[in-house]
Amino acid sequence: MGRLTTLATCQLNQWALDFDGNRDRILEAIRKAKNAGAKLILTPELCVPGYGLLDHFLELDVYDHSWEVVVEILSHPDCQDIIIDLGLPVRHRGNPFNCRVIALNKRIIAIRPKIWLCNDGNYREMRYFTAWDQRRVETHDLPPIIQQLNGQLECPIGDIIFETKDAIFTTETCEELWTPDSPHANYSLMGVEIILNSSGSHHELRKLDTRINLIREATAKSGGVYMYSNQRGCDGDRVYYDGCSMILTNGQIVAQGSQFSLQDVEVLTSTIDLDDIWSSRSSRSRAAQSMKAPQYERLKIDFAMTTARSAHRGSYRAAESIAARYHKPEEEIALGPACWLWDYLRRSKQAGYLVPLSGGIDSCATATIVYSMCRLVIQEIKLGNQQVIEDATRLYGGKDVTNMTAQDFCNKIFCTVYMGMKTQSSVETRQRAKDLAAAIGAHHIDMNIDEMFAATKSIVGAALDIDPKFRVHGGSHAENIALQNFQSRSRMVVAYGLAQLVNFSRGNQGNFLVLGSANVDEALRGYLTKYDCSSADVNPIGGISKTDLKKFIAWAEHAFGLPVLHEFLDAVPTAELEPITKDYVQSDEADMGMTYEQLSVYGYLRKVRKFGVYSMWQKLCVDWQDQHTPREVYKKVRDFFFYYSINRHKMTTITPAYHAEQYAPDDNRYDLRPFLYPGFSYAHRKIENELKIMEEGEAGPVLGAGAINV
Repeated sequence: MGRLTTLATCQLNQWALDFDGNRDRILEAIRKAKNAGAKLILTPELCVPGYGLLDHFLELDVYDHSWEVVVEILSHPDCQDIIIDLGLPVRHRGNPFNCRVIALNKRIIAIRPKIWLCNDGNYREMRYFTAWDQRRVETHDLPPIIQQLNGQLECPIGDIIFETKDAIFTTETCEELWTPDSPHANYSLMGVEIILNSSGSHHELRKLDTRINLIREATAKSGGVYMYSNQRGCDGDRVYYDGCSMILTNGQIVAQGSQFSLQDVEVLTSTIDLDDIWSSRSSRSRAAQSMKAPQYERLKIDFAMTTARSAHRGSYRAAESIAARYHKPEEEIALGPACWLWDYLRRSKQAGYLVPLSGGIDSCATATIVYSMCRLVIQEIKLGNQQVIEDATRLYGGKDVTNMTAQDFCNKIFCTVYMGMKTQSSVETRQRAKDLAAAIGAHHIDMNIDEMFAATKSIVGAALDIDPKFRVHGGSHAENIALQNFQSRSRMVVAYGLAQLVNFSRGNQGNFLVLGSANVDEALRGYLTKYDCSSADVNPIGGISKTDLKKFIAWAEHAFGLPVLHEFLDAVPTAELEPITKDYVQSDEADMGMTYEQLSVYGYLRKVRKFGVYSMWQKLCVDWQDQHTPREVYKKVRDFFFYYSINRHKMTTITPAYHAEQYAPDDNRYDLRPFLYPGFSYAHRKIENELKIMEEGEAGPVLGAGAINV
């Protein structure tokens, strides 16, 4: 007894349009799989051109280049005698499709187009591809370059089940796992033993649990093997694909890849006894359903995937189940953005990063994430990761990196700068910035920008024949805001000036990239100055809430051995853009008129739950009924939407940020809403009419658990 087969899946750090690099990483994965005895390897979605091409998928070149890479892979000596499942875009009958190309020994067995396309959140697949009909199979005319390779003129294209001499498999793609009517359910009923899923799934905080549960469920009810392959790394945009490829059998995980790593190629192999599927499919109700399941076209492959257990005399064992591995959200913040920053730094060929370090928790979190990146680099160097060693050596000025510490590397590639004002900046924030920089090893600059602020004030004041004053000195609201913005925008100019010259001043070459440090809640509320020091090249915390950032800093204090971080947790969030007096210190939450916790709630309801003004008021009247009256809730909701709408224009220029929350307000990618609003007077009037009825004691809506369907 026992039909043992070794299967391989992988996670590859592909890069959009990097056809040479993508090809080489695929080849390396295939070599590793074959060396482990695998008979089949699964690769990530659209791994040949990269997933994040966006409108490049509209270019004919991408399709031609992808087939050219496929020819190089199929003709390579290391790619024979193994079934290869590749991801690339394919043109068929004048339409573009997101496809899996199944190949063996230089021949294309078949092409499987994606049936259900992902078209929400970060994804716009319907902009680029056409959805294929379930169970539809046609004949595809292969491109001339494939015909020249092997004389093959055509192959099947469609929803196909593959039958080797001794195993049955088929493939579905990413979104098809997440849909209510997933193809794998019928595949299983039709006797498919191995289901493949290639994916381009990005990281979001706390998302992995959902993904693993879906993958586990795919075989838990009806048995079988489920293989999952995911891309990993920064593909050239705001998202980070977080790997965690897996192999499961009968609902149990037998192999799981790392979620965050600086490895460009990670291959997972597992030996499965396909006969173990029998007992998991013994249910009579399953058998009855299988007789009514839809029929699929089947394609036979003259290839053996299994080996009898007796032939190996016990040395060839089936894999045992393992527990799923998860990271805490605080660890996800430490690792995900750090890996994303590493890809961005090494692939941009820049020399390092610079961040304006204010002494507050946001820029503190940004600096700590850069330090986390340095720690990951050192770990990979110790493990002998040649790609990391090569990239780190370039960044370290060609010097030997094998004995450097995270602080050594941080000092070379990271500059922090405190840009203070004599009357606005406190001694405490200045010292916290200096202490944190010293603890992580960053090259730190402590400076004041009073002269630049005074020059701007003088030039503008002279042109308008006015002498603007801060509010604490008797100035108006308009004057107060303008003077604050003079400072913040000056900091942006200084930050970019330093980023271009700091390396030169230290006798080195290359520019630094400027990091932003506005969190997702501030961006949602618009509590930042357009083109101030929140404007940068990239922002590792732009998709992370203030609440989660505080938890991350509390975790990093102990995990990274940085006791200085505790001082940031106790500090009151302040922009320090107004003069400090004995009676007044500027406070972020007081300025915003709402807490960061409340902002997280508003953001979640607005984006994820898709609530407008009226429905959000209804929902929060129920959720906050123990703390606030309906009128108080109305004021909070109204204030939020007022500031959200008048500041929405800032999202048109927001720094590209690491995507970590579903309610990210970045209108360039994730949140497609207008930036010029007419106001919400209709919704306000409707709420005010209901409040009048409620407060006058007349019959009205009952606000209680279960009373409102929201």
